Amino acid sequence: MLSADQRAEAAARLSAAERDRAPIPPLTAVWPEIDVVDAYEIQLLNIRRRERPVLGHKVGLSSLVMQQMMGVDEPDYGHLLDDMALDEGQSVPLRYCQPRVEVEVGFVLGDDLPGEGCTEDDVLRATSALAPAIELIDSRIADWKIGLADTIADNASSAGFVLGAARVPPGALDIRKIEATLRRNGEVVAEGRSDAVLGNPVTAVAWLARKVADFGVRLRAGNIVLPGSCTRAIDVRPGDRFQADFTGLGRVSLNFASITSGEGLS
Repeated sequence: MLSADQRAEAAARLSAAERDRAPIPPLTAVWPEIDVVDAYEIQLLNIRRRERPVLGHKVGLSSLVMQQMMGVDEPDYGHLLDDMALDEGQSVPLRYCQPRVEVEVGFVLGDDLPGEGCTEDDVLRATSALAPAIELIDSRIADWKIGLADTIADNASSAGFVLGAARVPPGALDIRKIEATLRRNGEVVAEGRSDAVLGNPVTAVAWLARKVADFGVRLRAGNIVLPGSCTRAIDVRPGDRFQADFTGLGRVSLNFASITSGEGLS
């Protein structure tokens, strides 16, 4: 494990990389002894530094392929802050390091979830609506050369998200069989189905509720949860226009400015 000073240094390096759009070498290369507990503590240091309201959480590494690639047997998670919420109606400035987009079935909680022992039935009872979503992911680690501790420390490689207008009760469709198609500038670039997420996105949300309880956190009414991507991640280029369509769940779009912004993240 790392010392408190080493954790603080790692958090400062990630924060500067995000601010300056200057990716850094992997933390796992600088501190080979870093473990998962270190990584979550580093993530929390930067979440607290930002002093922004938490709107919810995202689950990463929710596909079997990604878990095998990372050599792990469970997902990871990051925080969704209010300044990460994006607007369908506005072009997003390209002020990121290495942005990509993923397609997700978003959960909007109507009631608090239990922590330890949370079940899929608990998630279904507490979810007020499902929503079409796109997550903007980014890595402050150079060339996406990440190990497990790197992505966890880097807020699970999260940078932003957008929800579409539709709100569908979870009992109105089979959450395991939602087909998703992602178009970039009108061309289909990715397709998938919601059961790519641990066989059922509800499973990912229940896992998240149990996992964050280890850190004294509860998923509350009004929170947004992104349970993991239905499709592979797609690189973002200046001027790209993305649209994700979901069977039974409507659509969501995300557009990017045509030039890269030199402005750092606040």
